[in-house]
Amino acid sequence: MGIRLLLLKTKDFQNILNSMKKNVALVLSGGGARGIAHIGVIEELLSRGYNISSIAGTSMGSLIGGVYALGKMDVLKEWAYTLDKKKAFSLVDFTMGKQGMVRGDKVFNKMKELIPDANIEDLRIPYAAVAVDIISRKEVVFKRGSLYDAIRASVAIPTVLTPVKSEHGLLVDGGLLNNIPIDHVQRKKRDKLIAVNVNANIPAPPQIIHETDHEEKESRYKRKTKEFYKHLQKMTIGDDHEEENLGYFNLISRTIEIMTWRIDEFLLECHKPDHLIEISREASAIWDFYKAEELVEQGRRAAIKALDKN
Repeated sequence: MGIRLLLLKTKDFQNILNSMKKNVALVLSGGGARGIAHIGVIEELLSRGYNISSIAGTSMGSLIGGVYALGKMDVLKEWAYTLDKKKAFSLVDFTMGKQGMVRGDKVFNKMKELIPDANIEDLRIPYAAVAVDIISRKEVVFKRGSLYDAIRASVAIPTVLTPVKSEHGLLVDGGLLNNIPIDHVQRKKRDKLIAVNVNANIPAPPQIIHETDHEEKESRYKRKTKEFYKHLQKMTIGDDHEEENLGYFNLISRTIEIMTWRIDEFLLECHKPDHLIEISREASAIWDFYKAEELVEQGRRAAIKALDKN
């Protein structure tokens, strides 16, 4: 009887330890449309029985992480899958202002129709979003207040999305200083630390969804992109008279990608996670939101590859 009781207690203790090992402090990087891959990563973690106990993100990582913490990731995923069909570019509200080309109000107002705002402190798990005050040149970490205000500041890509004026200063995309905010995720002693980098310098993955499945979406996307570039040309002095290998918008994208890639490398050297899940920076351009379904699956496969190593 005593031996049986001891075995039961040992088993219960082991179950407790196993459950503790399943807790995850999750960090999600920025990376434009590639950040949609975070959805596939989270789904794979949950399917394996992991419990996401806290989350921190920058830019698109702050968006996906925040919506997950709100319990509405499925709603966001469903919307993302139909985004091109609903003419996503109609949600781009251009501005002639000097601080950015897009206000971002339309897309966030649309999201609020689907996913109501909430206070960060009321979310079901601890959450942090990172932005940068361009005036003081310091990080601003949101752990309280409006979730949407935090995300809007964190995604404000300099010269593209207008910065956010707040009590913290003039806020822009957190990727400017901290694109993988490992140092800002709340982590308990036994939590596994998992970081997801969607800017990894690894070969482009094989295409999962056949090109013909994207044909209609891509054709619409290209038409809208051409309209977008025409608008940019009107806003950029000299574009009508100069032939460049890279357009204005692509030049900004490449510049940001190179900058964040080097910052990511440094951050991952300083803060080594238990698992690093990597999505190639070649998986998509940072504006290819029409590839949502493909990117979610890329995230899922990247998670499987990383988690199966141990």
